[in-house]
Amino acid sequence: MPPASGPLTAPPTGRPFRARYRRIMRFASRALAQAWWFELVLPRIGLGRLAARGRVRRLEKLANRFYVLAADLGGLMIKVGQFLSSRLDILPPEITKALEGLQDEVAPESFERIRAQTESELGMPLELAYASFEPVPIAAASLGQAHRARLSPAIAADLGFEEVVVKVQRPGIEAIVAVDLAALRRVARWLSRVRLVSSRADAPALVEEFAATSLEEIDYLHEAGNAERFAADFADDPSVGAPVVVWDRTALRVLTLSDVTAIKITDVASLTAAGIDPAEVAQALARATFQQIFVAGFFHADPHPGNIFVTPTPGEGDGWRLTFIDFGMMGEISDSLRSGLREFILAAVARDGRSLISAMENLGVLLKSADTEELERAMTTLFDRFGGMGVAELQRVDPRELERFALQFGETIRALPFQLPESFLLLIRTISLISGVTSALNRDFNMWDAVDPFARTVLNNSGTGTIRELAQQALGYANTLARLPKRLDELTARIDRGQVAVRTPDLDRRLRTIERSVGRVASAIVFAALLFAGVLLRPSDPALSWVLMGASALPLLHVLVTWRGR
Repeated sequence: MPPASGPLTAPPTGRPFRARYRRIMRFASRALAQAWWFELVLPRIGLGRLAARGRVRRLEKLANRFYVLAADLGGLMIKVGQFLSSRLDILPPEITKALEGLQDEVAPESFERIRAQTESELGMPLELAYASFEPVPIAAASLGQAHRARLSPAIAADLGFEEVVVKVQRPGIEAIVAVDLAALRRVARWLSRVRLVSSRADAPALVEEFAATSLEEIDYLHEAGNAERFAADFADDPSVGAPVVVWDRTALRVLTLSDVTAIKITDVASLTAAGIDPAEVAQALARATFQQIFVAGFFHADPHPGNIFVTPTPGEGDGWRLTFIDFGMMGEISDSLRSGLREFILAAVARDGRSLISAMENLGVLLKSADTEELERAMTTLFDRFGGMGVAELQRVDPRELERFALQFGETIRALPFQLPESFLLLIRTISLISGVTSALNRDFNMWDAVDPFARTVLNNSGTGTIRELAQQALGYANTLARLPKRLDELTARIDRGQVAVRTPDLDRRLRTIERSVGRVASAIVFAALLFAGVLLRPSDPALSWVLMGASALPLLHVLVTWRGR
């Protein structure tokens, strides 16, 4: 077999590729020119209100034009649209909502080209590689398509199965990916020179995140490794399965897997007909998801209904199991992320505003340009006023006071540049998709109930570490007290130099019009963190658990109030 070559890193220079590159750049140039005119020029000449009145309609039209462009070009541009639709932290909702429906479904490649690609990768004629190979694909996406096939008798006897699914990469897709990434990197360089953008988001870093994910997705050897790692994580759990990789028929651009097609997880009628309780399936799915996140630290990041089957297994356990497919997009909870989340939760438990901000910075949620002093003051005020209250006490607080605090808190949040790391986004995407599937199976299903056993495990396994971290925090407080005189001197010097900023109402109004969506996402992060901390502590400290879950109502209220204010 000839050695497999890796994905292209430089864009090709043929005429069709140059035309594709120019078309992407024309769209980007037009969008940037429009943003420059309406968001910078008109406000400077006193026409800011005129520009603001048409902002929603302009953003929707821009998103719709990109939708058409992506659907027409295919390739990586569809993935770009799907990636942008998930960036609620940096893009306004008018754009993300318009791109939500962009589906990765395109016309299939001709069978002759698929045959040539498969034979080139496997180094043998198709008739020798497989006993049979269906020419009509069962699915066709922008980067590849899938065909059913049967293994040759010798390989089938060795593996114990005959029916397989073969994923074949679209011929020439690597060149298209290289062109698209070259265009995106150039646009990112443009954006990095615009201060209004660079202070809010690290565009080159976003593109590199997207590029890394995309290049992994067209590396079928990488996906095969993911499938085997996932299967190994559940090797001792017969209730969760994954397809078997046929390595003798797998290469960089061809992936052969055992055919595990069964009942689609949201097909309630078929589940009921097979004697399977949909509510039990919902419970099992949530349990499998939290097993991936909390225990394995390696999770399926695209668990939509088409990627999960319920496979009947008569005579085995419950008589069925969950079977996951398509491991091209996976998320990983790194040690640094796990440590950062723990630091965040501990800071919330201790009601320590400064440590909470530090944890957010360590997690990479706040950009380096963020001025965190106002956020620290807001968090400290939140903890001082509402931190010790339970749910019943919060219900007795004057709603007008809560609303005023939510609005003030939102103004502070909106002034900060948030940019969620990709690992955060994949985690949010996974929980969101799983929540939708479990709700379709059982309307009354509560995801947080499924967290409880894993919360107990986390607390039991990290008790010593938690005590150690609390001790370290105590030392940190002592150090803060020791540095307090010096900090007061520094503050006095800043006042003398005129470096203490005072925000004007007009500037705040402008920030609010630009940053509404960022504020909602930031409050959602704080809400999730407080709620999650409360759930984790419920087994060991019910009183403090209710306090934290009650405090989470404040940032949630801000999200609801500001959303209604739109």
